[in-house]
Amino acid sequence: MIKNNDTNLQFIKKGIWLYFILLIVEGGLRRWFLPSLATPLLIIRDPLALYLLFTAYRFNFFPKHRLIPLMFWIGVISIFTALFFGHGNVFVALFGARILLIQFPMLFLIGRIFDRHDVILMGKVVLWISIPMAILITMQFYSPQSAWVNKGVGDSLEGAGFSGANGYFRPPGTFSFISGVSSFFGIVACFVFYFWLQPKYVNKILLIASSIALLIAIPTSISRSLFFEVAISLLFFLVAKSSQTGFLKNMVQLGLGFLVLIIVVLSTDRFNTQIETFTARFTSANTQEGGLDSVFIDRFLGGMVGAFIHIDDSHAILGQGIGMGTNVGSQLLSGEINYLITEGEWGRVIGESGILFGLVIILVRINMVVSISIQSLQFLRRGDALPWMLLSFGFVVLLNSQWAQPTNLGFYVLIGGLILASLKRTPIIIKN
Repeated sequence: MIKNNDTNLQFIKKGIWLYFILLIVEGGLRRWFLPSLATPLLIIRDPLALYLLFTAYRFNFFPKHRLIPLMFWIGVISIFTALFFGHGNVFVALFGARILLIQFPMLFLIGRIFDRHDVILMGKVVLWISIPMAILITMQFYSPQSAWVNKGVGDSLEGAGFSGANGYFRPPGTFSFISGVSSFFGIVACFVFYFWLQPKYVNKILLIASSIALLIAIPTSISRSLFFEVAISLLFFLVAKSSQTGFLKNMVQLGLGFLVLIIVVLSTDRFNTQIETFTARFTSANTQEGGLDSVFIDRFLGGMVGAFIHIDDSHAILGQGIGMGTNVGSQLLSGEINYLITEGEWGRVIGESGILFGLVIILVRINMVVSISIQSLQFLRRGDALPWMLLSFGFVVLLNSQWAQPTNLGFYVLIGGLILASLKRTPIIIKN
């Protein structure tokens, strides 16, 4: 049993909070404040995670889970298979293996060290951050790519925005790429909906302000991924709300409240530009990719199925080498960032590690999602919606998010750890 007054425990907790902060500001450091250190800052959370794991081991806080040694040995063996049977680059192999050796156990460390009070506290912090983040991405949306707020990584003159629609670019916020904004507001969404379920845990003004920030972020980000993430969280919210007494009455009240928020947000002419741009992006992208059904099948289910169909026969068993499908790996091996294997996560894992180890890694991710989903549903049936609402963002992330991109990997670790921590039965301390 971990005691909260343990000095070593509090030290590790502070380290986890630093991990969270670095996840939020890492892109800003690489773009605005320390551009000359853009490359090493890409993996700034790795030495921190390694140190926290080592400290946890010293003080007997290291997470005990059967999946950790399994993934550790896959990571170690994959280094040697990459060197002798794959791409042969030791730096690429180490970069790829760090996912299994460092970041994967970090997820379980967060789950072991944090309790439900820490999860609620981080949720409040996320709500606070969402407000200036929404302001920032709005500034980036309307500013040219040459503006300081859109400065690229490592003093790049091309800007950090990614192609959007109607002449506007998808803003990166404090991150290096748009995927960071999508993931961040995905977490904002699950906490916003949870606090609407349990408003006693948060200041009402903060909840309303962060809800407005989320509404602004959806079209301003020009991100379909964020739109679907919020839609899934809304669906989970409705399921959770239906189990409460006075469901219809509460839904009418909440519906009217959100209607007022939408009217307030839509009352500004400038926001209409963001909506028009988002709609244009949504329409054009869906047309190019064959509609919503095709987008879902190709990006989600298709990526899973395709992972087992499009396999390089010459490397089917042991793969082409761990790390080869990552951004850094492609840069080191080919001199530019591209998809040397495939964009889909499962395809990357199979391509790197082969059908043998790759399938084990995929089954580990599936096992985690199934286990967490069952436990979250059990908590919901007892009237506790915290893990259920976190799962609304975590389900797809834990199952199929891209580990190859460090920011996406960071959010995988964060949401997985928060869900595990929320599944503890410790009481929540109410502090507004």
